[in-house]
Amino acid sequence: MAGPNPARDSGSLLVSAIAGHDENTPLLAGEGLAHPVSTISEDTTVNEHSSSDIDDVGEGKPLPVFQVLVLCYARAIEPIAFFSIFPYISKMTQENGNLDEADVGFTSGLIESLFSLTQMVVMIMWGRAADRFGRRPVLIFSLCGVTIATGLFGMAKTIWQMILFRCLAGIFAGTIVTIRTMLSEHSTSKTQARIFSWFAFSGNMGIMFGPLLGGALADPAEQYPEIFGGVPFFVRYPYALPSLVISAISLSAVVVTAIFTEETLVRETPSESDEEGAAISKPPPLTPWEIIKSPSVPLILYTYAYVMMLAFAYTAISPLYWYTPVKLGGLGFNPLNISLFMALGGFAQAIWVLVVFPPLQNRIGTNGVLRWCGSFYPVFFALCPTFSILLREGLTTVFWAMAPPLLMLGSGVSMSFTAIQLALNDVSPNPLVLGTLNAIALSLVTGVRAVSPGMFSSLFAIGARTQWLWGYSIWVLLASLAAGFTIVSRYLPDYAELKRERDRKAMERILANSRTR
Repeated sequence: MAGPNPARDSGSLLVSAIAGHDENTPLLAGEGLAHPVSTISEDTTVNEHSSSDIDDVGEGKPLPVFQVLVLCYARAIEPIAFFSIFPYISKMTQENGNLDEADVGFTSGLIESLFSLTQMVVMIMWGRAADRFGRRPVLIFSLCGVTIATGLFGMAKTIWQMILFRCLAGIFAGTIVTIRTMLSEHSTSKTQARIFSWFAFSGNMGIMFGPLLGGALADPAEQYPEIFGGVPFFVRYPYALPSLVISAISLSAVVVTAIFTEETLVRETPSESDEEGAAISKPPPLTPWEIIKSPSVPLILYTYAYVMMLAFAYTAISPLYWYTPVKLGGLGFNPLNISLFMALGGFAQAIWVLVVFPPLQNRIGTNGVLRWCGSFYPVFFALCPTFSILLREGLTTVFWAMAPPLLMLGSGVSMSFTAIQLALNDVSPNPLVLGTLNAIALSLVTGVRAVSPGMFSSLFAIGARTQWLWGYSIWVLLASLAAGFTIVSRYLPDYAELKRERDRKAMERILANSRTR
């Protein structure tokens, strides 16, 4: 997705030179993002590097199409593995734990919460490992771990085994952080938008194909008795086939990355200027707390967490909602229908983000997109119980005529994910601390992701069991929370003014350093 072009005036030299994080990078940005153009720093003088010089740094580097495609293929593995279990997780949990239908949400939400909590604990460790040992070995090792954990999950026969194997998958969370870093190091200011739009698209394809594979291959002995009905293994382990197939796909990514990926970590050596120790007054780096206290950063971090809370809540509740019987407030879908709806939502998100977002953001700005999404979020949540009501009233034909197109239309709120990342980049107090700011946001969002599935799944289960508001109380809660985002989106800062102030201060430091030399 192409975002707005960076300003080319002298006050934007650092913005043009440093492309450590793409404006349109999707969520959960990794820690330690680097970029090959690391020698352009705040002590660069105007005399030594004119505006055109700095703009041209790294611009002659061609787009490494093959390397990017290989990394995008590896990137798709994580959402495929993560979302593939959603079509059957409720049924698998119910069978392995001998649970009542109304209690499924508690346990399935716990499993997903522990997965995210594990990711939060190890994410920074993987970032540091990639900085120390190199990107390529960490990526390959992480993919190997995902391959093993994914293959084992489908053969779990108890709730504790499901938790163990899901947490094992969470431990190998180094793939997404490392791939982000490698793509950043492959990109220039001219190619980063295209590279990270491919990155976003590969993630959405994983979201689309993961549920399709999970739903189509779950319980093959029952779905395809003429082929798998006489195979004892698939009768005993009804969810092994999707796990093994996705594990094989992940193994192919291991082989492809091991053979074709190039190491992108460049070991820095002291430069001549470093050895001379030129007396240049370089401002001390901002601490994380100083970054958090910078103008408008707290509001954007809060909004970032708010948007992701809504996203994680829907992600946790929707499979339960689709699986829960109509009489309890759900849709009563089988795993195949669940996978089809999830795939439809993933496809719609890809279209909105890749096709609609760039021209819309260019026309109405980042704040305009966030306000647009804020206006439609409550409507989207309010529509969900309407679908169940149609089925309760026996209006099945009306349901199938309305639900799929409205789901695709409602998926437009996913543009808020990319827009809030743009907003985070815009409020960065200094381009050189953008990586740290994203690491702070990553920690915050991962924490929200660890809590949200269990909390909202439990609330859904309570509503289904008590039949408070006919089992639709969770949607009233989500619509109310979404209305809160609608209000917050009206008070977001003027990013253009913030960027002008940031660039002015950067130019003042550059001029001061120039006079010192």
